[in-house]
Amino acid sequence: PSSTMSTSSPEAVKKLLENMQTDLRSLSMECKKKFPPVKEAAESGIVKIKTIAARNTEVLAALKENSSEVVQPFLMGCGTKEPKITQLCLAAIQRLMTHEVVSEAAAGNIINMLWQLMENGLEELKLLQTVLVLLTTNTVVHDEILSKAIVLCFRLHFTKDTITNNTAAATVRQVVTVVFERMVAEDDRFKGIMEQPPPIQGNTNRRSVSTLRPSAKDAYMLFQDLCQLVNADAPYWLVGMTEMTRTFGLELLESVLNDFPGVFLQHQEFSFLLKERVCPLVIKLFSPNIKFRQGSSSGGGGGGGGSSATPPPVEKPYFPICMRLLRVVSVLIKHFYSLLVTECEIFLSLLVKFLDGEKPQWLRAVAVESVHRLCVHPHLLRSFCQSYDMKPHSTKVFRDIVNALGSFIQSLFITPNAGNPAAANTAGAPGSGVAGSGVPTQAAFEYRGTWIPLMNVSVQGSAKATYLEMLDKVEPPSIPEGYAMSVAFSALLDLVRGITTMIERELGREEEESHDHNPAVASVPGCQEVREEMVSACWCGLLAALSLLLDASTDETATENILKAELTMASLCGRLGLVTPRDAFITAICKASLPPHYALTVLNSNTSTYSIQGQTVQIISPSSESHQQVVAVGQPLTAQPQGTVVLTAKNIQCMRTLLNLAHCHGAVLGTSWQLVLATLQHLVWILGLKPGLGGALKPGRAAEGPSTVLTTAVMTDLPIIANVLSRLFESSQYLDDVSLHHLINALCSLSAEAMEMAYGNNKEPSLFAVAKLLETGLVNMDRIEILWRPLTGHLLEVCQHPNSRMREWGAEALTALIKAGLAYKHDPPLTHNQRVQLLLLSPLKELSNVLHADIRQKQLESVLQILQSQGDSLGPGWPLVLGVIGAIRNDQGESLIRTAFQCLQLVVTDFLPTMPCTCLQIVVDVAGSFGLQNQELNISLTSIGLLWNISDYFFQRGEAITLDLEREEAAVQKQARERGETLNRPFHPAPPFDCLWLCLYAKLGELCVDLRPAVRKSAGQTLFSTIAAHGTLLQQATWHVVVWKVLFHLLDCVRRSSTTADKEKIESGGGNILIHHSRDTAEKQWAETWVLTLAGVARIFNTKRYLLQQLGEYFFKAWEVLLDHIQSAALSKNNEVSLAALKSFQEILQIVTPVRDSDRPMDALASLGVPPVLIDPLSASGPGRPLVRSDSLVERLTRYNGADPQAPPPGEESALEDSALWWSAWNTWFRTGTDSTRPPPKHSFVPSQPFLTALVQIFPALYQHIKAGFSMDDLRKLGVILHGAVSVPISSDASPFILPSYTEAVLTSLQEAVLTALDVLQKAICVGPESLQVMYPAIFQQLLLFVEFSCKPPQYGKMETKHVANAKYNQIQLFAPAEWVALNYVPFAERSLEVVVDLYQKTACHKAVISEKVLQNIVKTLRIPLGLKYSCPSESTWQLAVSSLLKVLSIGLPVARQHSSSGKFDAMWPELAHAFEDFLFTKSTPPDNLSIQEFQKNEAIDVEVVQLISTEVLPFANFIPKDFVGQIMTMLNKGSIHSQSSSFTEAEIDVRMREEFSKVCFETLLQFSFSNKVSTPQEGYISRMALSVLLKRSQDVLHRYVEDERLSGRCPLPRQQVTEIIFVLKAISTLMDSLKKTQPENVDGGMWAQVIALYPTLVECIPCSSSEVGLALKEALGPFKDFMQPPVSRIHNGES
Repeated sequence: PSSTMSTSSPEAVKKLLENMQTDLRSLSMECKKKFPPVKEAAESGIVKIKTIAARNTEVLAALKENSSEVVQPFLMGCGTKEPKITQLCLAAIQRLMTHEVVSEAAAGNIINMLWQLMENGLEELKLLQTVLVLLTTNTVVHDEILSKAIVLCFRLHFTKDTITNNTAAATVRQVVTVVFERMVAEDDRFKGIMEQPPPIQGNTNRRSVSTLRPSAKDAYMLFQDLCQLVNADAPYWLVGMTEMTRTFGLELLESVLNDFPGVFLQHQEFSFLLKERVCPLVIKLFSPNIKFRQGSSSGGGGGGGGSSATPPPVEKPYFPICMRLLRVVSVLIKHFYSLLVTECEIFLSLLVKFLDGEKPQWLRAVAVESVHRLCVHPHLLRSFCQSYDMKPHSTKVFRDIVNALGSFIQSLFITPNAGNPAAANTAGAPGSGVAGSGVPTQAAFEYRGTWIPLMNVSVQGSAKATYLEMLDKVEPPSIPEGYAMSVAFSALLDLVRGITTMIERELGREEEESHDHNPAVASVPGCQEVREEMVSACWCGLLAALSLLLDASTDETATENILKAELTMASLCGRLGLVTPRDAFITAICKASLPPHYALTVLNSNTSTYSIQGQTVQIISPSSESHQQVVAVGQPLTAQPQGTVVLTAKNIQCMRTLLNLAHCHGAVLGTSWQLVLATLQHLVWILGLKPGLGGALKPGRAAEGPSTVLTTAVMTDLPIIANVLSRLFESSQYLDDVSLHHLINALCSLSAEAMEMAYGNNKEPSLFAVAKLLETGLVNMDRIEILWRPLTGHLLEVCQHPNSRMREWGAEALTALIKAGLAYKHDPPLTHNQRVQLLLLSPLKELSNVLHADIRQKQLESVLQILQSQGDSLGPGWPLVLGVIGAIRNDQGESLIRTAFQCLQLVVTDFLPTMPCTCLQIVVDVAGSFGLQNQELNISLTSIGLLWNISDYFFQRGEAITLDLEREEAAVQKQARERGETLNRPFHPAPPFDCLWLCLYAKLGELCVDLRPAVRKSAGQTLFSTIAAHGTLLQQATWHVVVWKVLFHLLDCVRRSSTTADKEKIESGGGNILIHHSRDTAEKQWAETWVLTLAGVARIFNTKRYLLQQLGEYFFKAWEVLLDHIQSAALSKNNEVSLAALKSFQEILQIVTPVRDSDRPMDALASLGVPPVLIDPLSASGPGRPLVRSDSLVERLTRYNGADPQAPPPGEESALEDSALWWSAWNTWFRTGTDSTRPPPKHSFVPSQPFLTALVQIFPALYQHIKAGFSMDDLRKLGVILHGAVSVPISSDASPFILPSYTEAVLTSLQEAVLTALDVLQKAICVGPESLQVMYPAIFQQLLLFVEFSCKPPQYGKMETKHVANAKYNQIQLFAPAEWVALNYVPFAERSLEVVVDLYQKTACHKAVISEKVLQNIVKTLRIPLGLKYSCPSESTWQLAVSSLLKVLSIGLPVARQHSSSGKFDAMWPELAHAFEDFLFTKSTPPDNLSIQEFQKNEAIDVEVVQLISTEVLPFANFIPKDFVGQIMTMLNKGSIHSQSSSFTEAEIDVRMREEFSKVCFETLLQFSFSNKVSTPQEGYISRMALSVLLKRSQDVLHRYVEDERLSGRCPLPRQQVTEIIFVLKAISTLMDSLKKTQPENVDGGMWAQVIALYPTLVECIPCSSSEVGLALKEALGPFKDFMQPPVSRIHNGES
């Protein structure tokens, strides 16, 4: 109706009056014929109106007053029941109502009239209209009239006419609303006037409404009756109701409750109704639904009507009522929850039950809609939580709701299409169709073959229901597939959204308040608990449902919503500090980001089981068969290579959510950073993103990941993802310290896993964590101290990883951070903040412990950059930086060392003056360590140069450095005293500056024992040069340290290394470098070092002797030590060293005088400081070391010997005076000699010839100084050494140089030196006192030993040697050459023999010579070569021996005869006899190649000996022992029948028989046998006996021959037998000759008889076949003609 203004305006009033009059006229017209009373009433009505209009100014008020009368004609009109008239009247009445001119009484009349019409079924729609107008335009209708009007509408509602029916229903609804609106208006009116009356206590009587005002009372009565009606009870107030439906009643209840909640909340009476009437009613009506189970009715589906004959045992749920009940419940819960806590608990529990899978489908659908309605009210949910979940012993309603939703969703997947048989037939169809086409056409969920479409059911945040609104349906509708799922899904999302928004808003408010006000103001105590409880109650169910949906979702928007829900929950849990749920949600997102079943430990370790509704529900693990669009294929990040994995669009979507989570909610992630980052790392890996500069990720090139396949869709996303990733870590600068630590820790442990995975293979590792650590560090430079240690500590571990790529990145990150840290403008700046500077540099230092070259390379490159940019401001950081430069190791490769060395060179050239002096020592150490590295020789050598430069720097800035160091030292000492510590440092207490020098020397000393010869050489030169050049700066005490700690220490080390050096041949030194053979083993190279070192030290001893002698007694000690070193060098198993040692020996003995400076020739040698050397030219060893040729040995010796032994040689004033020093030298010489010449055990070192030569050559000079005390004992020692020296063999490769070819009789220089030494001694004895002469025999003995060498070369230990001088040996050993060649001792032995003969000639008559049996020894010695004769190594030997023997005997025999009585020569005679015997009847056979001339020459020598016997021995038989004479006779006898060797050819046979010799023997024998001079019959008997034996033997041989010849027939006899017979025949002819020559009286008669007796035997031999035998026979038979004489009378020769 229009406003009062418009109805009460004058125009409107005027119009009203006109209209009324018109109506009345029309009425009177209509009723004129049929209904006259009505007509009259109408006409009087017109008059009445006119009257009222005329009389009153307030026309409307007057009309209202008189309304009963005004209305009367129209009521009468209605009474006619004529449709036309009735309609006209009702219209007129409505007009009056509209103008509010109807009084209460009139209204009552109208209603009564309407009731009649209703009962008559007339104008039903008009009636409803009229009632409505009446009730809505004014408030005059109350109490019974009102109830009557309402009943009227109800009655019309139940007519048969649907239009009426519906209209009436609408009217009822409106009327009910009007009743309550009046009440609300009434309350408003009274609100200001007075407080509501106090509630009457104990107001339990439902009729007690006295406290209510009129409108309220109407409303109360109406509501109470509605309840009665729904409960099927009689109404109290609505009298006249005939029928009522429950559905309509419930709808009306619901609308009242929903539209006027205030009424029930403000008025206790109404609240009472609610509690006492409505709730029990609802619960009662619900009962069929509660009891009903889907399976209990045999009716299938939720359609309705069981198909079976048997009635269902339980009343079935009735859709219309059930649905309306749920609506009512929703309203009750929504508005009156606070009043109805207990009741709501029951309702909610029911709701949860209705979601049960056993309920009909439609019931579940409406229940889900109802739940959805609750879910959009977070405050309501919070109340549930507070009222139930948080109360002890109460149902956990809120949790149950969420869990029920979750279970509901799961059940839809697990039991699909329950109650929807139509869909069941095609269950797979949509899904399979989708799979085929690849792109889903409709949003849906799909899980393990169940396909559920997703419908757009409601706008976000509102619960628009479908089935709860189906008020017109009686039968349960069929629910389309996916509807329930869609609603449940919306409900979940709304639930999450509502709760999170609500809680976050509150948290935000509280934070603001705590910022604005006092920070101590805590939040409301209960709030936090409620929030936590809410989250705790719902998270499991939510997560279970959301994870499942996320997995099943095939729609991007749905997925986005699910992810958003999970994200907001995770963030909320994080804010509330609920770690488990937070991690669970994050895990879910993480899992969804990765391919299905992806093995990621972090995620799988979290439990996936949460409890829902008391039963455990497994969070459904992702199914792999989701029909998702694949957007990327990549490698999984695993330790073992696996196949590829697939990323879908959904995975990428989840990944973005994850990024979003980390970016926006990083502060609340805490420990779950780990999950997030681990997942991101894997995704980044699969997508093939690789870190670039500064740690940002870039899409890798395809080449890097051959198996990574990306679609264009994802390719365009990648840069965005990478960008977000970077921003994510950039935003870490806004995190608080704790969160930052969480982030760093997570990255570290992530990186640790990546490292773990990259072990043992060199495939591409995951660098995600390292790159992000770098990014995080770079953006948090301002608070770098907080995170520096964990950050760098971890990166250092990464740097040690075996996987090169991983390491490389670790190093990249670490060095970038350090450089950034040093370059960052800290506050205060680093120069004033030493602690931070050292903190920043320390990881750089730590990197030095990493063994990997690439890392060190990176480290050193950064050092170079730091030096170039911040070198001047390093200050206290220098030790660290130097430490880094110096931390080089040999296993690191050249390039690394080269880089480090560049840094060092930069330091030495530019920064020495700017660094603290205390660092100089470190610089020395570092430079030294570069010298010691063995990767790059040039660097080692250059660094030795640097050490020289550093020493120069010390020298130039000495004073400044001294001051600085002393100041520093004082401070250190003071500090140590305060702390009570003792300082333990090398070289202290020397002054600090001296200590610096000593460090330098010590470093060089270390380099002098480096493994590389070039380094040693260079370092040695530098060391000795610096000591020479700058040594003057050192204090006296420091010299002591230099000698003992530097020089002798160095010698010790060199000696140690040399003696243990490897003897393996070194292959050429790589590239084109050839190694000279004299340096091709480590041992040889060490030898050179030893040589240089020893020479250097010896030179310092020589040049700085004036300084050293000031050390007093220490000098003698040092002298001894030096001699010891010389000795051990001389005894070293290396020829070069040993030789050089002797050279140094000569140098310190000053046998060679250093030339004085004034007259030093300025030649190359002198400038090199090489003193002239007393070593034979043969010793020039080692390439490129020039040696001064000294004058010839003989000259030198004469110089020594000729000079007065007392006076020092010219220019030797500085020679050592102290005899102790000389004797110490002699002992060294003796020990050296003894050890070097003592035969070693098998296969050991053999000293070289030049060494031995030099050794022996030192003796004469040394002897001059010690001869005064030289004893027999010393002589013996000398002899041992000389003998040993000569015995030493030569290695076969050296022999061609030292040995003359064996045919030349030349001595080696060693042999010459030995003889010279003996010569010096012999001359000394000669001119010395008598007492010295006892040494003669010893000298003879020595010489004779040497003579023996001619036949048995000395054995050198057990060593096998090849005797080069023996032709036979050469032939034998041609194919088995020995390693060692014995010298050709023959010339030496022969020279010795000559010396012996010479010396004997001089000394034969000396007492000592006689008494020591020298002659016997000579004979004994000569017996050896004489006996060997042809077996002698050299032909000349035995020849010389014979001639020597003859010479010696010619002198010695007279002496022997002279002393025969003394018995001193008794032993000599047998020796002599043996010597003759051995020589004349040698066991050796002449060589095959001996020519006939030679043979004859040799035979002549034999003859010479026999002649000697006949002239020198036999004539003096009386002075000679008888045995001797007897032996001689036996020998001659033997000679006369000598048997020849069997190796002659026939042609030579006659010559080789030594016939000459046999003849001479025969002759001598016969001469002495048959001579008159025979002094004893015994002698004659000997010779006669011998002859008869000879003849007897001949006889036998001939007999046997004849016999054999006969037996053998045609076969020739063996060669031997033929030879034998020939020889016998020759002997016979010789005998005949001899007998003829002898005077007849000397021959025994029996002898002749024996000779003649041979004749017949000879004759028998004539028939033999051999021509040779024939010839010999002819010879033998010839002489027999002398016996062929006519027989003479026997008497003539009978006497003999």
